[in-house]
Amino acid sequence: MIKCVDVHKSYRLAHGEVCALRGIDLEIGEPGFYAVMGHSGSGKSTLLHLLAVLDKPDRGSITIGERSIGLLSDAEATEFRRKGVGIVFQQFNLIPTLTAIENVELPGSLASDEPRWLRARATELLAELGLEDRASHRPEALSGGEQQRVAIARALLYSPPVILADEPTGALDSVNAEKLWRLLATVAREKGVVVVIVTHEPAAAAHCRRTWVLRDGRVIGQIESEGMDASGIAARYQQLVGA
Repeated sequence: MIKCVDVHKSYRLAHGEVCALRGIDLEIGEPGFYAVMGHSGSGKSTLLHLLAVLDKPDRGSITIGERSIGLLSDAEATEFRRKGVGIVFQQFNLIPTLTAIENVELPGSLASDEPRWLRARATELLAELGLEDRASHRPEALSGGEQQRVAIARALLYSPPVILADEPTGALDSVNAEKLWRLLATVAREKGVVVVIVTHEPAAAAHCRRTWVLRDGRVIGQIESEGMDASGIAARYQQLVGA
């Protein structure tokens, strides 16, 4: 469902060129909850941005489903981001003047989709995520955990086969972070989708089937994290990054 082959990405900054990815090879062949771990600067967020078609690789190929996303035109990339992949950000990215249900509907509203379908779909998703009684509330009236669940509902609007989450619990306390990891694992299992999170938290990876570890823009190993606890993952992670 996701395949990266020899993916490279560099950026030109004022002080020179920064090589973010140096030949990433990664493959996910079936639905489930997966993680990409690494220290700051390891390239994990860059990889997620490429998977989300927010940027293009300099070299190598990225395939999601049967589409080579690195070759999409700007218009095709926009459409793919809307329906082919759902994106969940650390800071929720909700519009403060819109209610929860309007935030879920937003991608469809911008695309002029049929309003009755949008309202029914958003209502269904909020109910699935336990937010049916919060639909009319604006973000300021919601807890951090509730705001992130609204963001997940928005990402699920078009039932994409892939959900990407960039440090989704970075703005949450430990209790709500644990709830969100469990929720993402449930979404992957019950909806039969691939959920990939970028994280530095072993406790997050403990909910995942497999974890890829990045360092200096390369995959340096993977952890079969299903069934492992956070301490076991942390120990294995330190073995890999210290190698």
